[in-house]
Amino acid sequence: MSARQTATARLVVTAEPIKVVRAKRSRPECAIRDILDRIGDKWSYLLIMTLAQRPHRFGELRRAIEDISQRMLTETLRSLQRDGLIERTVFPTTPPSVEYRLTERGRSLQVPMRGLIDWADLEMPAIKRSREDFDLAHDQ
Repeated sequence: MSARQTATARLVVTAEPIKVVRAKRSRPECAIRDILDRIGDKWSYLLIMTLAQRPHRFGELRRAIEDISQRMLTETLRSLQRDGLIERTVFPTTPPSVEYRLTERGRSLQVPMRGLIDWADLEMPAIKRSREDFDLAHDQ
């Protein structure tokens, strides 16, 4: 048996759990993957673009973004706040009033996000045709 086969056999035979340790990577593709995970979810993009217009209160955001649940809105706002993309301000009123606004970092996302929106608007008809052509060719 080769050294590699022996090592593999030992792993299979032992009943000890194997702990997988992932090294932190500083490569650029990891950074983009992390950012896309944040802004590429169903609600973050819509919230950022809504807050780009002006600050909003929680209830305004809930009305502005159809179909978002209160729980999902709360979770998404917290994640965006954690990443420093939005800030939350509580006003000392009765009941307390809370307002959300983009930070400088959040505002800096508007240009690339606007570019993606423009691209999607321009390319969507062709993408739909490609999907239809693909489906017709592969449904046989």
